[in-house]
Amino acid sequence: MALALNGRFLDQPLTGVQRFAHGITGALDAMASAGRIPPPRLLRPAGGAPAPYAHLREAAFGPFAGQAWEQLTLPGRVGGDVLLSLGNTAPLRLGARQAVVIHDAGVFDTPESYGWRFRAWYRTMQHGLARAGARIITVSAFSRGRIAAALGVPDAQIGVIPEGHEQVFATPAEPEILARNGLRPGGYALVVGTGAAHKNLGALGAAAALLQARGLTLAIAGAADPAVFRTAGGATGRPLGRVSDGALRALYENALCLIFPSRYEGFGLPPLEAMACGCPVVAAAAASLPEVCGDAALWFAPEDTASLTAALTRLLDENHLRGELSARGRERAALFTWPRAAEALLALLPQGERA
Repeated sequence: MALALNGRFLDQPLTGVQRFAHGITGALDAMASAGRIPPPRLLRPAGGAPAPYAHLREAAFGPFAGQAWEQLTLPGRVGGDVLLSLGNTAPLRLGARQAVVIHDAGVFDTPESYGWRFRAWYRTMQHGLARAGARIITVSAFSRGRIAAALGVPDAQIGVIPEGHEQVFATPAEPEILARNGLRPGGYALVVGTGAAHKNLGALGAAAALLQARGLTLAIAGAADPAVFRTAGGATGRPLGRVSDGALRALYENALCLIFPSRYEGFGLPPLEAMACGCPVVAAAAASLPEVCGDAALWFAPEDTASLTAALTRLLDENHLRGELSARGRERAALFTWPRAAEALLALLPQGERA
């Protein structure tokens, strides 16, 4: 199969979508190294450091950057290859000669979370990709149903692949993040998320009060991109801002638990990373999250603060529960790996382009 990768993600800030792109690209690089697939081409905008993928054929070129590069420059360099775009967007001109991973239907389902320009462009582009016959792939059965409804295509035409957890172990833990923020091991519950409306951080007030009454802290890691998301207020807790990968790993490994209140997720990478680190997960029973966590999490209703405090109270009072959740979480996370995701993705690419 002649495959070209849309490398625009290499120049973007690192969020969940870009972590997914790096995870898949790294797995494809390993497959090329082992001789299992022909080395894909990695097409990217000019400038920036070389990509860390030794077995991909990298080509950096201009003019333009961002959306202009993707829509105007990239199509002319794809040739006869299948283009694979991993980050929600793809060039409309290529039509059916491509596959695009659309992670969720958030711009349709949670419009309050996004700026109007971003929302309008994504809606227009994704409708255009569906009409042009691009192969659409997503990351959960939940997202498949929501994207199908939004774009007016049958569920069966949208492929589903998992995500992976290995990136959380790629960087050594930085436990000094705890001392810098007055945190002690086991003495805080961690929240990872932005102030975007669908992240639902405003629902954590009662949880923060419960933790404080028990001598514990609610620690909140994450920063929103104002060019994409509209903020809707946050939780009462200790803000850590954007943290490094090593600091995030240390926060997972030392937390009482991860609280994940999001009411809308295409997949939900933080709960998977937390489970991989042995951190118990207390999550909203919403969207894709039950697909990811299964029976390895404590669940609460995203709009019911009483159900969240009840779940936290169980975790605090039932001595055996934290250890059980930690063990089940590690077992669950082991099912989600980037090699498995890449294998599933390759099987879903347009069949007519296979060698």
